Amino acid sequence: MFRLILAFAVVSTAYAQQPKRPRITGVAHIALFVHDVDQARQFYKGLLGYGEPFLLNNPDGKLSLTFIKVNDRQYIELFPEREAGTDRLNHISIETDDAEAMRVYLASKGVAVPAKVGKGRIGNSNFNVKDPDGHTVEIVQYEPTGWSVREKGKFMTQDRLSTRMMHLGILVGSLDRANSFYRDILGFQEFWRGSRDEKQLSWVNMKVPDGDDYIEFMLYDTLPEPNRRGTAHHICLEVPDMAKALAAVEAKPARKGYTRPLEIRTGINRKRQMNLYDPDGTRVELMEPRTVDGVPTPPSKAPPPR
Repeated sequence: MFRLILAFAVVSTAYAQQPKRPRITGVAHIALFVHDVDQARQFYKGLLGYGEPFLLNNPDGKLSLTFIKVNDRQYIELFPEREAGTDRLNHISIETDDAEAMRVYLASKGVAVPAKVGKGRIGNSNFNVKDPDGHTVEIVQYEPTGWSVREKGKFMTQDRLSTRMMHLGILVGSLDRANSFYRDILGFQEFWRGSRDEKQLSWVNMKVPDGDDYIEFMLYDTLPEPNRRGTAHHICLEVPDMAKALAAVEAKPARKGYTRPLEIRTGINRKRQMNLYDPDGTRVELMEPRTVDGVPTPPSKAPPPR
């Protein structure tokens, strides 16, 4: 009996010492490679209406990256491309309230992490890990002394098309492997799945555990070529009224330089949406938060590609 009690105490102590996952409160940013930064600026600033709060240069004075501000907690980072015709996705980022606790927690789950949390050039705590598909996932904690907090309430124009990045879309080759990381370790919660037909699942929506932002798994059996991933790796911006959003785009001076057609459609999720494409082909999806009649769309029952 004593041995049983002792064994129970040892197991309980070991369980209590297991690191807990800190909060994951939202999608912080997506980082993209672009061929021409000025052309990308014309799209994200001129057409979408966003501000550019800060940029960083390399030691030789050439641009390292620049920041496009969606709101005080969400950004689109633009990096000059390293090689033409390659994948436009540099990395995605999720926000936590304790980067060091997240590093310790992920290490306890067998995820490869750095020896310590770094401090980014704009003053926020961050570190990178890899997901099962090889995407770089930056874990970021906004610091009181960081530039993000310093510029709180600034560089947010009244004519920006959207005030929130609703989700990011990333390529996923295996739903099971992606779930092992995002669901089982990070605590993301699936809330909807959709398909183009009844034969094969196309998308799975995974919400951060402590907020409303989500990541959309774009499921593929055979992954597209690197120069054709811009429609899968995508940004979704929430707009309350798609007709007003279309009118706002049409009224922008930068609209004259945007040659692609603009069309409002109702998606498979029965939400009105409209696709825009930056100069490198990365898709920016504008989407209303509710279905056309307010009734939830049933999830797909189709099997995943593999």
